[in-house]
Amino acid sequence: QDRFDGTRVSVSSVRAATVTPALGRILAKRGSKSLTIAIESGSERMRQVVNKKLATEEIYAAARYAKEGGLTGLKLYGMVGLPTEQDADVEATAQLLLDLKKATPGLRLSLGVSTFVPKAHTPFQWQGVRPEADKRLKLLAKRLKPKGIELRPESYGWSVIQALLSRSDRRLAPVIAAARGSHESLGGWKQAYRTAATCAPTASGPALPTPPAWDDVIHGSWSPGRVLPWVHLEGPLPEATLANHLALAIAS
Repeated sequence: QDRFDGTRVSVSSVRAATVTPALGRILAKRGSKSLTIAIESGSERMRQVVNKKLATEEIYAAARYAKEGGLTGLKLYGMVGLPTEQDADVEATAQLLLDLKKATPGLRLSLGVSTFVPKAHTPFQWQGVRPEADKRLKLLAKRLKPKGIELRPESYGWSVIQALLSRSDRRLAPVIAAARGSHESLGGWKQAYRTAATCAPTASGPALPTPPAWDDVIHGSWSPGRVLPWVHLEGPLPEATLANHLALAIAS
């Protein structure tokens, strides 16, 4: 008797290249029903831009092997609004899911998708949130949901709030205080930002520093060399290296 009988095993995410029928059988035997793979985008061009070393055929192979191993579902994760992304790249993501559905009938497919949000100390720290990302989330829903493919999008508004928090400096402090109790809605944060931007001096002291323009913080593409809010923190790579990586990514 297997001493692990009754033991359930699940994995949060795996590399597509590591999926085999044997892995599928092991996970299915241990109670897992699906696998999760981060693809970033269904467009090979976009995967090159973000340096995601993943070929389309590896995604197809992972789906086939998952089904052969006895798993019933495959969850893919990606993003919209990546730097240089075009509508055609989003269409490529939708088409990949539709083609996978045809290639692996009976395998339940789902796509979790979020909007790109810049992060400090990465090559894309200078790139803002793209306003068209909201429209592209809706495009994916229009293409996939009627075909029975589950779409689990992250709120575009929440992505904007993330960008506000990740790209701001100390001038955001009064905004955070004013947003308290706004139920974390985008409208509440915008109202708090407007309030902070028009703050006047009070009897107890001067006005607080005015935050920069909303669009510049959220959507602005900043030039390398700009003084960043996190410049006083040492990251794993020098800024010059990150700028070179950005230039190579944009060129691709």
